[in-house]
Amino acid sequence: MKAWITGAGGMMGQHLTRFLLEKGYQVLATYYKPTTDIIQLPKEAIVEECDIRNRDLVKKFLNDFQPDEIYHLAAQSYPSVSWENPWYTIETNVLGSINLFEAVKELKELSESRQQNTQNNKPIYNPKILSACTSAEYGYVREDQVPVKETMHRQPLQPYGVSKLAQETLGYQYHKNFQLHIVNFRIFNTTGPFKANDVCADFTKRLVEIEKELTNNQKENNNTVTNQESVEKKLRVGNIETKRAITDVRDLIKAFHIGLQTCPSGEVYNLSGQEVYKISDIIETLRNLVDFEFTTYIDQSLIRPTDEPIIYGDSSKFKNLTNWNQEIPLEKTLKDMLDFWRRVL
Repeated sequence: MKAWITGAGGMMGQHLTRFLLEKGYQVLATYYKPTTDIIQLPKEAIVEECDIRNRDLVKKFLNDFQPDEIYHLAAQSYPSVSWENPWYTIETNVLGSINLFEAVKELKELSESRQQNTQNNKPIYNPKILSACTSAEYGYVREDQVPVKETMHRQPLQPYGVSKLAQETLGYQYHKNFQLHIVNFRIFNTTGPFKANDVCADFTKRLVEIEKELTNNQKENNNTVTNQESVEKKLRVGNIETKRAITDVRDLIKAFHIGLQTCPSGEVYNLSGQEVYKISDIIETLRNLVDFEFTTYIDQSLIRPTDEPIIYGDSSKFKNLTNWNQEIPLEKTLKDMLDFWRRVL
């Protein structure tokens, strides 16, 4: 089996590449402006740069590799960046998806034509495609409306959510009109080692930075009290009253794989954590995972103009079909993220 992971330079791509290689896949892992260190991608994978906005390059990779499965993760995935650069966000997420779907459609049609002309029994090329969409499509959701079902109306609050809503709709259209095998997953808050620029990654990274400052000071000066006082043990935070259901990335990629094997084409599924955490509760969990006390302060630059008070999805449609369940508790996720930052900082 051959799999193409677009966006392999992100957190999910790093974990998914390893997961599929362990299952015996031949993996093409493409990246562009990676958010992780691509040197850490396994050597067994075919690692190549590919800007998903480049139509000809996307077609070349598809035609040359002809994967059995495509995990379409390539995206501009940060809501804040989508406000700063909505053009790049739309080009990457919408036009990039069109480039991929069109390339598959053209190769599928070519294989159909060859089959008709030669009257052979070679299967028509039609790879399974996972389209990674987002809970940000739902927009503002009240607490009495959660857990959100797939049938909930969608009114995204930023260009990122709009772009993913368009990507999902395109996936449905290409399935309905051209019989492409596309399954859409609305992914809720997911974190883990390799993650950058979400609340758990920001908190764990800053705490390890403080930890390393303390360690370095102690090496330079034997006066422990002075060392402790000389390091500013403050954690900058935004709105800590919001609530999020959080999934460990390692649980999520298992859902990706089983979902692509099991779920009917053209359908959409929520992939959400099963427990909801207030951001302030995450901070309290972290207090028990580090060996020093710290205070918090609100950084106004981290306060969004509009911020969903709660993000929590109903994954029962997916779970009933696949028997998938979240296995990794938040405490282990946070501990592993702290250990990750200790290795790379």
